[in-house]
Amino acid sequence: MGGIGVALLAGGALTGCLDVADARARRDAEVGQAASGGLAIAVDEGLAAVRLLAPDRIVLWGQAPSLGLTLTIPPGTPTLSLTFDNALPDAVLSAPEGPPGLALVPEPTLVATQRRYQLLGLQPGPLRLVLAPPDANASTPFRFAVFADVQEAIGRVQDLYRRMNQDETLRFVVMSGDLTESGSEAELTRFQREMQGLGIPIFATLGNHELGVRDTLFHEHFGRGNFRFAFHGVQFTLLDSASATLAPQVYGWLDTWLVDARDRLHFVFMHIPPLDPVGARNGAFASRLEAAKLISLLAAGGVDLTIYGHVHSYYAFSNGGIPAFVTGGGGAIPERLDGLGRHYLVVSVDPAEARLETSLVRIE
Repeated sequence: MGGIGVALLAGGALTGCLDVADARARRDAEVGQAASGGLAIAVDEGLAAVRLLAPDRIVLWGQAPSLGLTLTIPPGTPTLSLTFDNALPDAVLSAPEGPPGLALVPEPTLVATQRRYQLLGLQPGPLRLVLAPPDANASTPFRFAVFADVQEAIGRVQDLYRRMNQDETLRFVVMSGDLTESGSEAELTRFQREMQGLGIPIFATLGNHELGVRDTLFHEHFGRGNFRFAFHGVQFTLLDSASATLAPQVYGWLDTWLVDARDRLHFVFMHIPPLDPVGARNGAFASRLEAAKLISLLAAGGVDLTIYGHVHSYYAFSNGGIPAFVTGGGGAIPERLDGLGRHYLVVSVDPAEARLETSLVRIE
């Protein structure tokens, strides 16, 4: 009888996790779209959060190295200010089929990852824009960093950023969740403010600590929890496993993303790993059946690398034959006796040769 009770409780907990994860997935589908007074914006695949939409000004928070978007310009709007936060420093705005007389005038900013433009000579109707670095579609080698689990250590995060800034070859950072201690608006705002000390953008999914106050706040500040983007022909997929599960809708997206990445390198990131690499903790999905299902999907889909957070240490292992890492050294209370301290992972990629290498960078 006791076993049945435990099973019922576990089943109820899993159902609750699915409900909240599914609600976040539905919100994912709404990110990047906004309209007011005839002015409208639609960001391709929701890869930017609309932080502000005013008659004369739009502010976006990007979640990818390249962004495509369509503006709908109402009559009587000859000029518009467009700001991209969390952008690559060398990203440039273009209008592939802009009307005659259109001018995209860059403005100086004090933040390396902010690009700001005045759009002049606007005409009513749709306007297609692309923000991208010059080498977005190249197949040359590049490097990026990965970390997770800052939580209560936000006051020390500049140490990590200073170390990252010393490596001028890094193009961007991927973060596998737990940016904050409780996911409050003040904490998320501070995290974004602290990011101004880093010379490259951070593309992040959320962790379980972002669920502490109101999980809509992550979408409002950063954007989607489940998304994918491409850089130098490599696909990056970030998944929201903050509730120790993936929403059913996400599996539908993932099926498509796996097919699209079949002929190129594909890296997958999430906060809570499907299976704990040690197994002595509860640092994994709520359901081992779902964990096995997900790992089988990733393996069958030809994924080349998986990186997780949640466990406040560093582990290199394999899941389903896929190289896997846990890099949870952003500053949260570390795993006892691991001797690692704060750290992040650097991934060096050669897309043309389909080759990657990883190296651990320790801060203390």
